[in-house]
Amino acid sequence: VQLVESGGALVQPGGSLRLSCAASGIIFSNYVMGWYRPAPGQQRELVASITGGGSVNSADSAKVRFTISRDTAKNTVYLQMTSLKPEDTAVYYCNAKHYLVPSSNGYWGQGTQVTVSS
Repeated sequence: VQLVESGGALVQPGGSLRLSCAASGIIFSNYVMGWYRPAPGQQRELVASITGGGSVNSADSAKVRFTISRDTAKNTVYLQMTSLKPEDTAVYYCNAKHYLVPSSNGYWGQGTQVTVSS
């Protein structure tokens, strides 16, 4: 199984980025795909996730500014980030969890760095 993230960059406050995560080695539609980032006191916090059927779960901080989507034909999940703030600076990790085992750690990508700074 491989999850390969891309799209991280240095961007000014108020800017936008689209992160991508290409998955291989899994039946993509059977996996809940998510984006996570480190958080104080936690290993990683959920930013947003999307099921194979397209149901979305987002953190309150991401509900308005970030949009998660997936392209089954490309086995890829995206995170469109807008109105970026310095506090969004983090390594963003892609995760894949089989829908039958939602409590598992699943599979992780290597992360992509997002830096929001002027």
